[in-house]
Amino acid sequence: MMSFEDQWYVYLAICLLMVSVVATRASYWLFGHHIPLPDRVRLALKYAPAAGLVAIIVPEILPWTAGAGPVFDFKLWAALIAIALFKLTRSAVVVIVGGTVALWLLRTWMG
Repeated sequence: MMSFEDQWYVYLAICLLMVSVVATRASYWLFGHHIPLPDRVRLALKYAPAAGLVAIIVPEILPWTAGAGPVFDFKLWAALIAIALFKLTRSAVVVIVGGTVALWLLRTWMG
């Protein structure tokens, strides 16, 4: 096991990242009412959560290989099944359970 002296820079980086996240979030919380945002910025910020979710999910569902493009595998089919379940039921629990079961079954079936 490595000692603290060997890994101090990792702990320092984690602490500095923590401070920067707290400072940026707290600054808007503390001073946000003093700095009005333009309407275009407010409108753009409405789409930030959806854009972040897409940026996380799409590379997981459609992994790219160098020079070959996206790989279509069981994750894509499980995601499509989960989307269909949502369209049919509008229930988040059904989507989670159905998508997970579909992923397990497709992974077992497709190898």
